[in-house]
Amino acid sequence: MHPAISVILLTTLIGAGQGLLMALVTVQAWAWLALRPAPATTAFYLVGSLVALALLAAGLVASFFHLGRPERAWRAAAQWRTSWLSREVIVLPAFMGAVALYGLLHGLGAPMADAALAVGLAASVLSLALFVCTGMIYAAVRFLAEWHTPLTPLNYTLLGSASGFTLAAALAAALAPPHAGFLAGWALALTLAGAAGRAASLWRNARLVPRSTLQSAIGIQHPQIVQTSRGFTGGAFNLREFFHGASPGMMRWVMPAFAVLAFALPALLLGLALAGRAPPALAAIAFALQYAGLLAERWFFFAQANHPQNLYYQAVH
Repeated sequence: MHPAISVILLTTLIGAGQGLLMALVTVQAWAWLALRPAPATTAFYLVGSLVALALLAAGLVASFFHLGRPERAWRAAAQWRTSWLSREVIVLPAFMGAVALYGLLHGLGAPMADAALAVGLAASVLSLALFVCTGMIYAAVRFLAEWHTPLTPLNYTLLGSASGFTLAAALAAALAPPHAGFLAGWALALTLAGAAGRAASLWRNARLVPRSTLQSAIGIQHPQIVQTSRGFTGGAFNLREFFHGASPGMMRWVMPAFAVLAFALPALLLGLALAGRAPPALAAIAFALQYAGLLAERWFFFAQANHPQNLYYQAVH
């Protein structure tokens, strides 16, 4: 499939925003339960909410560049009974509204902290629902075997949560230092879980056996069939949208690149911060590396999906 930059930005930006909100609520909930020594500062919650909202808004803006007729975007919500995309379109603005209210209540001061926590818990539920909706948009596509697995929504949830908690650890290093290590621990655990989930999906996809072949597609059972012409010389929508156009060499190096950037290096930096051998501010570097890695990971996620129509539109050398 063609890895559209707009969709890559949409899914990674809103994922980080979702994870960040959940990290803020985690800190507040643990403090409310007296599992943390002291509550975080109002500035931490307020700034964190604004950053989360900015990430969500940036992702939403990016999604409009994927639309042929942006003025008709509202119609995408019409099929909510059967379409995961419609459900995402409904849940995303609801989640953004909850994030905005969460930040506003914290901005009103300590007397509204309990109300903010209640809103934050509701927003966390919406965040999880949004992860499921986004992942199921792809997992529900039966003819793309690389996506049609429960690992798809699971990995969207783990990777978005990992990036959000890593960003929260970076914000805590500046605004709530006593909580930086706590959040770095969560970020490390989620990063390792995300690495395991993504490794499982790569292992699964490497062992997929195509259900169709060129022989079965055209009904000619001959061991060697060579396509000599596509039947046209110009470009086509199918060639633009259902094939990535990257070389085999690029496909080979993208996977180890995102493995290092999204998982290995952030885990190392977060581990050093937890061990006290590096300043907690390294979480900011970990987030920058992780987000760059997630951009590459999401590109590979789309590019690896092999649309069956490519049996008919093979490259002719």
